[in-house]
Amino acid sequence: MTAMFADLFDRAAEYDTDIEAVSAALTDRRSASEDDSESHAGTETADLPPVDCDSSPDRVVADADALAADLLVGGPAREALDALRSHAWTALVASDPLLDDAEAVIASLAADGLAADWRETVETWREPAAQPAGDHPALASAYRGAAMQIVSLDPSLTGPGTAAGLRDRMAVSVREPRAFATVFSPARLYPEAVGGEYPGPDRDPRSMDPVGEDHH
Repeated sequence: MTAMFADLFDRAAEYDTDIEAVSAALTDRRSASEDDSESHAGTETADLPPVDCDSSPDRVVADADALAADLLVGGPAREALDALRSHAWTALVASDPLLDDAEAVIASLAADGLAADWRETVETWREPAAQPAGDHPALASAYRGAAMQIVSLDPSLTGPGTAAGLRDRMAVSVREPRAFATVFSPARLYPEAVGGEYPGPDRDPRSMDPVGEDHH
């Protein structure tokens, strides 16, 4: 049986970790891969092929550090992802390598069992995106998954210089979790993404069940 996020968060609370540890673990993980370290050095996107569909602001990529922080730390990362979990019409977009990175970070800072259960749960939520070898997981997920927003703790992605370079190549905004939680407005997005008047959250962010439906 797939675990609920509420259960995962309770189990993760047993481990004492912080944002700095999450970021360091992801840096170590990606630096260990020659392909990843080459692509991360400049976060290049110039050679990406054309995307097949239009990007949309209700499609969001959470980088591996944001995903791990959501589980292990809470705070702004959880607030940011709760905004997505609370709305069935939004999409979390992630490639397999991005989830591999997050699972590895969780296992290194907590436990293999928690990491495996988290992966099973997040697989039921995310929409997959293709990622050729050597591409940056978050950038590739956004470009190939038609997402217009990335949530990341990586300063090489969130810095103003990188943001300006990305705007010349792809329609995407990269924000730290706190900034994303501040600017992401389901009420403003709903008329464009779905149509009609925004009805409020339609899903329990801890169970992913429709609002008002009990989870058994």
